[in-house]
Amino acid sequence: QVPLVESGGGLVQAGGSLRLSCAASKGIFFNSVGWYRQAPGKERELVAHISSGGNTKYADSVKGRFTISKNNAEETVYLQMTSLKAEDTAVYQCKALYTQDVDRLGPYYDYWGRGTQVTVSS
Repeated sequence: QVPLVESGGGLVQAGGSLRLSCAASKGIFFNSVGWYRQAPGKERELVAHISSGGNTKYADSVKGRFTISKNNAEETVYLQMTSLKAEDTAVYQCKALYTQDVDRLGPYYDYWGRGTQVTVSS
């Protein structure tokens, strides 16, 4: 079973918006989730992170433009991206710390999603 599925990438013009989703599979419960991105020729970087308690942090390059949030009922984490720039073009991956224990007592595992391509045209 794949623990999570990403969606929402695509091609958008500069200044536009996209929303990425990271949805847990049935029987999977997220703890913390991070969105990462990797552009061609560059290292992978953390874009945004949300803790189990809802605390968020962002890369300086996306502060004020991106928002990470979680729908607890749907066990889905979103990355709302606005005012997109050409330099935001990358493969975006969701990384989740998750458990299959409905009481969330563990054990916990890390999983990297396959990624979704975001391309911003200038």
